[in-house]
Amino acid sequence: MSFGARLVVAWGINLAALWVADALFDGVRIHGWAAFLIGSAVLGVVNAVLKPVLTVLTLPLIIVTLGFFYLIINIAMVAIAEWIAPDFSIDGFWSYVGTVIVVWAINWIGGEILGDASKRARPRLT
Repeated sequence: MSFGARLVVAWGINLAALWVADALFDGVRIHGWAAFLIGSAVLGVVNAVLKPVLTVLTLPLIIVTLGFFYLIINIAMVAIAEWIAPDFSIDGFWSYVGTVIVVWAINWIGGEILGDASKRARPRLT
């Protein structure tokens, strides 16, 4: 799959994840397609660019807290998307935690589905 196609698919998966989080949690309010599109695009960019940098910089803290600080980093990524996207708000710590879990789960499921599809599509050299 080309880079552009993967980018569009990742954007769609993040959009679906935000839509599910909006449907599941009362503290998550996303109004309009523009908010979904911008929020999912920002979430994809910060997860691809900023999150790895923060993870490396805070690796000792992540290890000491047995991974809890990684949840805080994920919450920060969702908070940045909320801050930039219009008509996108999350109220309360547990709404953030729930949104992070939903985004993680849907991205994992999407990755598993697309990962299996890309493995099937490649011819094997014997």
